[in-house]
Amino acid sequence: MPFRVGIGYDVHRLTEGRKLVLGGVSIPFPKGLAGHSDADVLVHAICDALLGAAALGDIGSHFPDSDEKFKDISSLQLLKEVAVMITHSSYQVQNIDSVIIAQLPELAPYISGMRDILSKNLDIPKSNISIKATTTEHLGFIGRGEGIAAKAVVLLKKANTN
Repeated sequence: MPFRVGIGYDVHRLTEGRKLVLGGVSIPFPKGLAGHSDADVLVHAICDALLGAAALGDIGSHFPDSDEKFKDISSLQLLKEVAVMITHSSYQVQNIDSVIIAQLPELAPYISGMRDILSKNLDIPKSNISIKATTTEHLGFIGRGEGIAAKAVVLLKKANTN
């Protein structure tokens, strides 16, 4: 099968005393995401989409929150490890389409930087990475400012094994 598609989803609650990191970018905001790692929901969703497309499980099976070596780790480090797994499975990332769901903060000024960082960490062109941001129009836990979620879809292509 030359192409594989994967989807990923992640959500974390917002809390005081944490830095907000999305797509590897530190965003000025009074709250950050609670989690064992830096809780970067966008990177976590992309990791799950990549792992799912390659039928390699999910982020929790590779980087469990019960393992102290992942405590406060940058999610970009996890993404790099997932990228190695994808390469070892003889796949190449073709493109990523993702969306961050957050009532606040305004994310548009940070999206280009997120794409730059993801491009470098996955060694794929920035033009192959789409990141969108939306709100829930004040509905639900996200609309009340209690958390942030992200969804991602990826396309993998079987690498040439000549």
